[in-house]
Amino acid sequence: MTPLGRLLAGQIASEGPMRLDRYMGACLLHPAHGYYATRDPFGRAGDFITAPEISQMFGEMIGLALAQAWVDQGRPTPFTLAEAGPGRGTLMADMVRAMRAVPGMVAAAQIHLIEASSTLREIQRETLAGQDVTWHESLASLPDQPVFLVANEFLDALPIRQFQRVKAGWSERQIGLAADGALLAGLAPPTRLAALEARIHDTKPGDVVETCAPAVAFVGDLAARITAQGGVAILIDYGNWHSLGDTFQALFAHQPVDPFATPGEADLTAHVDFEPLAQAAHAAGAQPSAMTAQGVLLERLGITARAQTLAQAMTGQALEAHIAAHRRLTHPAEMGHLFQTLAIVPQGAALPPGFDAP
Repeated sequence: MTPLGRLLAGQIASEGPMRLDRYMGACLLHPAHGYYATRDPFGRAGDFITAPEISQMFGEMIGLALAQAWVDQGRPTPFTLAEAGPGRGTLMADMVRAMRAVPGMVAAAQIHLIEASSTLREIQRETLAGQDVTWHESLASLPDQPVFLVANEFLDALPIRQFQRVKAGWSERQIGLAADGALLAGLAPPTRLAALEARIHDTKPGDVVETCAPAVAFVGDLAARITAQGGVAILIDYGNWHSLGDTFQALFAHQPVDPFATPGEADLTAHVDFEPLAQAAHAAGAQPSAMTAQGVLLERLGITARAQTLAQAMTGQALEAHIAAHRRLTHPAEMGHLFQTLAIVPQGAALPPGFDAP
């Protein structure tokens, strides 16, 4: 068992079964043994590859969408250019490069990154060398000014709770101990849950519903900032509308693994439910867009034309890799449909290009 696994097993032995969200949070963010605190998980040598690492075109398209939103909102100066969960800093670097085509935008931008991992902060510092960057633990410490924020594969790593429908209501998934001391998932005793009362009508016994209070709170706080100060948020993640089913998963070396076997050593994620995020944005006074598939958004933003331009200077393996990257980002059978997007703007403001009204 891993060092973190021993710590969690000891805690469960003394305190009783642990909720899934607490287990997930400890595995990812424990200060000494958490997944993100101890490694760079990105790229072929890591456990997964995100869209910005696949091709520069992804960041360029998102950066230009933000640029048009900045122009549409009157070119506020200064403004916060922010990213939540910025990985290696690749997406921010690509966005800033694309924004240089818009007069005055980069000069008006103040770059702020929301990143809890000190390991990843150092990598971001190298990637964004030459840029004036401020790091934050959370959204709360961002400046009080218009915020133009992107969150790509950030929400999927926020801790979830899982509830399984039973005849008597709902049983919450918990982590306990097997006879040999190994971590083992099980179900708490059934109970009625007011927060899930509406889901009784569209579920049957055995169905699983996931909730993610941290994601709803994050989007609600972000939308309140946008309502009060202006700006836009673009959220990109794998998921869908209206949670149904068990989507909790662990990845190690690009392969699915048992999420309870090696705590702290594998990436833990769950699909994002965009419906409560849009509801939270609306409740905060902002305007959410319709949920839009990543492939559709990128095509609307002009990724194919950009791909063709870049391809003119390529041959051989470089060209083949470039074509494969375009397909991976946009094709419905790859990331194009699995990943969904949502934009949030102030009421009455234009949505960024590529997004439709709900």
